[in-house]
Amino acid sequence: MRRRWHTTTFRWLCAYTALFGVFLTLLVGFIAWTATTTIERDADTIMGWQLIYFDAIPDADLPRVIHQRLEHERMHVNYYGLFAADGHRVAGDLLAPPADLPFTREGKTLHHTLVLRDREVSPIARVVGMMRPNGMHLVLARDMTNVLSIRKDVVRALTLGAVLALVAAASAGLVLGMRQIRRVREIRRVTECIARGDLARRLPVGGDDELDMLAHLVNHMLDEVERLMGEVKGACDGIAHDLRTPLVHLHTLLARVAERESLRGDVDGTAMLDHARAETGQLLERFRAMLRISEIGTLQRRGGFATVDLYELVQELADLYEPLAESREIEWRVNAERVREIHGDRALLFEAFSNLIDNALKFAPPGGIVSVTLRATPLGPLLEVADNGPGIPAGERAAVLQRFYRGDGVRHIAGSGLGLSIVAAVMRVHDFTLRIDAAPELRAAGALGMGARMSVECWPRALA
Repeated sequence: MRRRWHTTTFRWLCAYTALFGVFLTLLVGFIAWTATTTIERDADTIMGWQLIYFDAIPDADLPRVIHQRLEHERMHVNYYGLFAADGHRVAGDLLAPPADLPFTREGKTLHHTLVLRDREVSPIARVVGMMRPNGMHLVLARDMTNVLSIRKDVVRALTLGAVLALVAAASAGLVLGMRQIRRVREIRRVTECIARGDLARRLPVGGDDELDMLAHLVNHMLDEVERLMGEVKGACDGIAHDLRTPLVHLHTLLARVAERESLRGDVDGTAMLDHARAETGQLLERFRAMLRISEIGTLQRRGGFATVDLYELVQELADLYEPLAESREIEWRVNAERVREIHGDRALLFEAFSNLIDNALKFAPPGGIVSVTLRATPLGPLLEVADNGPGIPAGERAAVLQRFYRGDGVRHIAGSGLGLSIVAAVMRVHDFTLRIDAAPELRAAGALGMGARMSVECWPRALA
């Protein structure tokens, strides 16, 4: 299926993947925010206890205590700075108070902006400041680089795991979706065969899900439809077959009556007998056509197919109908080119194309034009039979393929109304397409009709 990615399954898969990705992003973001908040809160708690300790130290002893602290700082996680009211450093390894730091005992995270002694690269630190009673400023900082690095590694691992989970979920959904798409493709293929008239086909059933429930229901419906159509078709065929025999006897009886010597002087009686024989012959032709349509419809699909050379077939038809066209003074145009061979039933195609040509010759006016064209297209051979007769109105082009339908403009022309029905039956067997259009290029000056063009696309309808 060319539009297999436009299915509901694929759309739901995309929506699920997008929704899953959004939720994973929110989850990783929430974990990162929670970890950062917890780390900052723990650092503020530690530095808060340190501030309480420094509150108990007299102002005169505070520089000495800070120096002792720095001497015993092994991992060098904490940084201290004591500054005079004018910003001059009094003690500690902080060379300058951080800008915009509120001295209200509230923590603040600084990213590589601390100015430290004996260290070129400033860490990420949590900083808190307080004002001493003597006006000095005490700044405490705690290095959070390693802790935040661990948090970063955890978030990276969570992100990678989330991406892998997302890919795994999308892959699993894609596999399941493709399985459903394959089932839908198979159902569609069988449904197209059923729509083309192969009512013996049934939808595949292989499980117990919604598709299988629907397939069981459709298969049951098809069983009933096939049974009813078989009964109706059998009844119609039986009626046609049973009526054909007495009609043949009646036609023969009328012929014998017409040959009697006693009726040769009766002009009116002879005329009525001839009319009755003509009507009986027309009824016989209709019954023969009905039985032929039924016979074509019951053929085993493609059972008798073989390679068919359409060029030779069209040339044979052209030679067959050329004398008839000359007898009616119809301009006979045949333009056939070599095309690739097709797979079909030659006898059925000969019969269908004969009906199309016969109709064109029948409806073309005396001295008119009938054109038969065979040409190659990218999809396959195309046969066109056109005439400059009255044509078929656009509203009747589907109805003329039905049995016994005859348009109002051609009811005066003899016929059974079954010729195109036979053509349509042959097209269904071959899975070809018959298109009906006007043929304005053949229209003669003063003609009322637009002509008719019958185009047979000799390739499967699935490719059209």
